[in-house]
Amino acid sequence: MSIFSRFTKSVKETSERMGAEMSFFQHLEALRWHLIRSAAFILVITIFAFAYFDRIFDSIIMAPTRTDFWTYRTMCHMGDIIHSLIPALDAKGFCVQSISFQLINTDLAGQFNLQLNSSIMIGLILGVPYLLYEIWKFIRPALHDKERKAASGFVFYSSSLFMLGVLFGYYVITPLSIRFFASYTVSNTITNMFAIDSFISSETMLTLLAGLVFQLPIIVYILSSLGILTPKFMRDKRRYAVIIVLVLAAIITPSPDALTMLIVAIPLYVLYELSITVSAVVQRRKKKQEEEEMNA
Repeated sequence: MSIFSRFTKSVKETSERMGAEMSFFQHLEALRWHLIRSAAFILVITIFAFAYFDRIFDSIIMAPTRTDFWTYRTMCHMGDIIHSLIPALDAKGFCVQSISFQLINTDLAGQFNLQLNSSIMIGLILGVPYLLYEIWKFIRPALHDKERKAASGFVFYSSSLFMLGVLFGYYVITPLSIRFFASYTVSNTITNMFAIDSFISSETMLTLLAGLVFQLPIIVYILSSLGILTPKFMRDKRRYAVIIVLVLAAIITPSPDALTMLIVAIPLYVLYELSITVSAVVQRRKKKQEEEEMNA
């Protein structure tokens, strides 16, 4: 049976179980209320972020542009440690002495749109755990008891991985990218003056992208549960995964510094290895269930 056929069969069986208890329009009504509650929760966070945006902007959004940011201080300490271990290696490059660029606004309503759009993005990011919870409540009645038990930690693990990815994007990917682009110049006659909307959109994209990438173990869990992915397949393709991780790290952090690329690549590779473990756990669980059914 092909991968598409197995996926279609799984979706069909789930739909039949749900259809036996509720009609199509009842499903739509239930889904509508789940989405309304999620939107209301996100709206509350958005309003709160909009009201206190001045503090959020200075202490969070603009923090990676200052040399006293946690990431830059940690890099400087790492440089001192490396220099103490290898005296011949000059570690001055690890310390960020200055980040020189200017942010400008070129639109009439630019700063208002900045505050509004940033508040909405903050609401979406912080509202993801509750959104996943509402999705879980909608899907849960369609699952068997064993499936419910196996997926009981979906909201916790998915939310934790997403927030961990957001933190990784904010504390690692974003400051490294800002450091590189702020110091990159084609000519000394050109001054780096970035539009504020470009800066915010880049910071948001890098942060959200990292949060989505950290959902890899959850995606592997779902695909392994459907029988589409196996740990053997992932182990056999490990060398290709290493190349993809290095390419992603090079794209995410366009710095010529190999150590900077490794700082991003290592956590991504660890994530892949964790996904292999998740797939292996799912496979062992499925084999155990099949043996119990055969014995019964």
